[in-house]
Amino acid sequence: MLLLPERAVYWPRAGTLIVADPHFGKAAAFRAGGIPIPGGTTAEMLRRLDAALDRTGAARLLVLGDLLHARSGRAPRTLETVAAWRAARPGLRVTLVRGNHDRRAGDPPAEWGVECLDAPVAEPPFLWLHEPPVARVSEPASSAPANTENAGCQPSLQAYPVAGHVHPAVALGGNGRGLTLPCFYFGREYGLLPSFGEFTGTAVVRPRPGEGVFVLAGDEVIAK
Repeated sequence: MLLLPERAVYWPRAGTLIVADPHFGKAAAFRAGGIPIPGGTTAEMLRRLDAALDRTGAARLLVLGDLLHARSGRAPRTLETVAAWRAARPGLRVTLVRGNHDRRAGDPPAEWGVECLDAPVAEPPFLWLHEPPVARVSEPASSAPANTENAGCQPSLQAYPVAGHVHPAVALGGNGRGLTLPCFYFGREYGLLPSFGEFTGTAVVRPRPGEGVFVLAGDEVIAK
């Protein structure tokens, strides 16, 4: 699998680009709640998505949950922008593994042409989830109660779980001058993808010896 600076993973054997947690409409949801948030987040996400799709030639897009942020974020401008992008890529197959925000926001509009599935989705050697079987992080990614729907999903040699939800990051440096940067995390029990949406929080992961952490630093992906 190829880790991309666009916060995505490309699986060449399956011709599939994989992202997690776009949270389309989050800024619109905040504005609906009276919080002044600048626009443009949807267009920027679609620009990065186009860059990753064009570079890899992926025939399929797999989203590991939280495609839409909330019902209040289903603003006409957001929906129309994504619908226009989707219409420009009619041959792209799009699959969503539903996440906790998708259950509240509802499935995307029919004109987006998205196949919506419940976790877990097995495509050996991977098991696609939204929430990991166990979250080993320093703080939760959101204040929402933990969902235990994946509690019975155990890793095996046949299916390595890969999820989103946590918005993993690493803390670099110290003495109050460090940085917290999003990352890809591949542990013994499961892997985590960074949040594709930039307008999201993060949770610091604590890798054990031998586990893989790859930091997103601008246009680079750097092994930590």
